[in-house]
Amino acid sequence: MSPTTPEVSPPATDWGMLSYAFLCNLRVSSPLVQCITNFVSMDLVANVLSSAGASPAMIHCVDELPDFTPNVAALCINVGTLSAEWVPAMKSAAELAARHGKPWVLDPVAAGASQFRMNVCLDLVGLRPTVIRGNASEIIALSSATVGTTKGVDSSHKSSDAIEAAKSLARESGAVVAVTGAMDIITDGRTVLGASNGIPMLQKITATGCSVTALIAAFVALDPPRILEATACALSLFGIAAEMGMETARGPASLRMHMIDALHGLDQAAVLCRTKIAVLL
Repeated sequence: MSPTTPEVSPPATDWGMLSYAFLCNLRVSSPLVQCITNFVSMDLVANVLSSAGASPAMIHCVDELPDFTPNVAALCINVGTLSAEWVPAMKSAAELAARHGKPWVLDPVAAGASQFRMNVCLDLVGLRPTVIRGNASEIIALSSATVGTTKGVDSSHKSSDAIEAAKSLARESGAVVAVTGAMDIITDGRTVLGASNGIPMLQKITATGCSVTALIAAFVALDPPRILEATACALSLFGIAAEMGMETARGPASLRMHMIDALHGLDQAAVLCRTKIAVLL
């Protein structure tokens, strides 16, 4: 049975209803999300988007972009397995998305691991992403343009350590910045939200961060004026699916499967009672 979208958009402070409204809208509209993402994450990214109700497309050939990217609902760019050959496609897609008024989301994976990676990420930030999503170490590195501050794709900082860096990056870039961790931090440079859904074992599954970045892209395509709220709701719903999946999982491998199932089956009751989003500042 198709979900029913609530007739009246709930107030921003009713985070459970707002999250469910976004989810219903996603399931009804099934936005096409183009993902230029890394080889490690492609499978999980596509499955997370599909199970939530979006339509994923893993298109990264630069020759296809002029025909394809202007017609998507949103674009997600992830620099995880970065190579020089992929950079032109990333930049071209970002430029096309911006030119055609399409939101796009940047995942600056391990931004501070090398100067090459940092330079690419800074160039992409200069192309005005709608949202930047990373862990605390990535956001701190990107905000200060400092190399040598990240431990691969893992964070050596808590999300709360990156609040000021996130606010600064948001103000400089014009993007909403999301810092994922035990509590996800979301800011537009002024307001700071915290989303507390999720479980520690997500860190044991490769590409969960990449997947939630793509889910954010799908959500921001639904209501462009409410980028901050859409980002927070996407993070919360992904965390709720992980919590529910953990109830029957026996470890990381089964959690991956049960999380996808839980995301597909999320209903109003679960979303309303589990959503944990609050205004921090």
